[in-house]
Amino acid sequence: MESPRYYSHVLIIGSGLAGCSAALTLADQGYDVSLLTPLESLDGGNSEKAQGGIVFSTNKEDQRALEKDMYIAGHRYNFGKAVRFLATQGGEAVQKMLVDRLHVPFDKDPEHPERWDFTLEGGHSAPRIVHCADYTGEAIMEALHAAILRHPRVRVLTQRSAVDLITTEHHATTTSYRYHLRNQCVGAYVLNNKTLQVEPHLADLTVLATGGVGQVYLHSTNCPWAVGTGISMAQRAGVRIANMEFVQFHPTSLFHRDQPRSLITEAMRGEGAHLINKKGEAFMPRYDGRGDLAPRDIVAQSIVSEMLATGADHVFLDTTHMHCDVQERFPTVYESCKKIGIDIRTQPIPVVPAAHYFCGGVLVDQRGRTTLDRLYAVGECSCTGIHGANRLASTSLLEALLWGVSAGNDIAGVLAGRDNVSPRVLESIPDWESTGNEHNDDPALVAQDWVSIRHIMWNYVGIMRTEARLRRAFADLRDLSEHLHDFYRHTPLSEELVRLFHGCQTAYLITQAALRNKRSLGCHHRDE
Repeated sequence: MESPRYYSHVLIIGSGLAGCSAALTLADQGYDVSLLTPLESLDGGNSEKAQGGIVFSTNKEDQRALEKDMYIAGHRYNFGKAVRFLATQGGEAVQKMLVDRLHVPFDKDPEHPERWDFTLEGGHSAPRIVHCADYTGEAIMEALHAAILRHPRVRVLTQRSAVDLITTEHHATTTSYRYHLRNQCVGAYVLNNKTLQVEPHLADLTVLATGGVGQVYLHSTNCPWAVGTGISMAQRAGVRIANMEFVQFHPTSLFHRDQPRSLITEAMRGEGAHLINKKGEAFMPRYDGRGDLAPRDIVAQSIVSEMLATGADHVFLDTTHMHCDVQERFPTVYESCKKIGIDIRTQPIPVVPAAHYFCGGVLVDQRGRTTLDRLYAVGECSCTGIHGANRLASTSLLEALLWGVSAGNDIAGVLAGRDNVSPRVLESIPDWESTGNEHNDDPALVAQDWVSIRHIMWNYVGIMRTEARLRRAFADLRDLSEHLHDFYRHTPLSEELVRLFHGCQTAYLITQAALRNKRSLGCHHRDE
């Protein structure tokens, strides 16, 4: 059966804050957008899991302080232009998109209802984070998704798993394009998870907004589809990627053997919670002068060191003496803990680090442009340079919003200049050619490959790394990658197989970057 071919001016792959911000920015200016998600609806991504809040800095003095905080947290490995861009332009993006356009109900100061209720998080020198209790991401995405679904210029296509980017160099059948110096992205091949057909989605401009990589690790706070899809596709297309070794582990995810890792927001420590070991001792002051408010990489590494020193498999977050009504301020955490029998008003929370945020990705400029013509990347799959070697708390939502809006505006300018892909190029792109006819995608085989990847990454390419561990991971993932490439060629595509292929390649890229970088810095901690 012949698969349908789609065309749109703009193709956005991903439905989180970055992708939807770009889509709404374009749609509000009158441009048609196709928005793809692998899920059954727009809900279910990483953006809505964000608890703490979003940086909202509009004062010039505080913006300078924010820049300094980002440099300190990022170990001065940051890109100066990107840091300045986020610090000076981020507040306006929050005001215009989230407050004025979407009316996100951020909390107000109880004593001064005309002011925002700014909170403090680790690594910040001042309270500058606005929030909706402890479900900020959910509140933002609820408003943003509602606007997307109402907009007549946004076509949402669900249950679509991106397989490969379409480029003129790799896919155009017309001979002359093989001699062009300019390689262009003209869309993507996308698996329809329902029909199992691979559909060509052609576009004048394509935006990767596929999220992070957390699910290549054994313990992660990320959603199941966060396997580095956009990074994997971009690397195969020859796009430049950067900082792949910098994987941030959130210091505090809920520890329970029978439950997925749920986030325990860093804002709790900003409101007075303290990390303690199994003896009830507050241990962070022994590792860093900033104590519980040290940046995430330091806190995660300190927890691991404390666990090794005490022989424990977790530590605790003492929330019994906080500066607020913990049930009212952190209802999501309260309910999550209540489900496993913990009353956080009177009992400490068992916590352990988990893979949480990716500081590397597809290299982009301040407009979201990549090194491949007509391809943009926004959000966690991109590398803007603002995080350097470690992300400062609550900057990820702002980065996603600001770069989504910035990319949308830049694309609108390109379209206004009528810089479209020529019809001849689009006609030269063939349908997907399936070479697999061996129905051997046994769920047990796929599950076992995931077990191998996640244990390799957690044990060898995790919070504490050594040369020996990284070399073992490199050898194991090289063999697995070769096996999966062969398996991929001979097996009909499925959502599970596509996700596995992307995940294995992403894990291999992270390992290669970690092995190359001999310098211990930030999230890339070499224990040697």
